[in-house]
Amino acid sequence: MCLGIPGQVLEVRGEGSLLTGRVDFGGAVREVCLAYVPDVQVGEYVIVHVGFAISKVDEVEAHQTLQVLREMGDLVARELDGTP
Repeated sequence: MCLGIPGQVLEVRGEGSLLTGRVDFGGAVREVCLAYVPDVQVGEYVIVHVGFAISKVDEVEAHQTLQVLREMGDLVARELDGTP
C-alpha cells in the first residue's frame, strides 16, 4: 500500500521533465518533482508520493484528506499518551 498526501503548489520552477516546485502540506513546505503534472499552476492541489506529484486533486478533497490525516495523528498521539 502506498500513501499520497495532498498539498498546495506554492511555486513552480523549470520546464518540461525538470519541472519542480514548492508544495505546502498543511504547514510543512517541501520541494517536489512536478514532471508528472506539467500543467499544474500555483494555487492548485496535487497528490504527492515519495517526492513526486502524481496527480492533481480539487481543493475540497485535498482539505478533507488533510483533516482525516490530522485526526489520525491525533488518535495515535492520544493512544501513545494513554489518553482516552
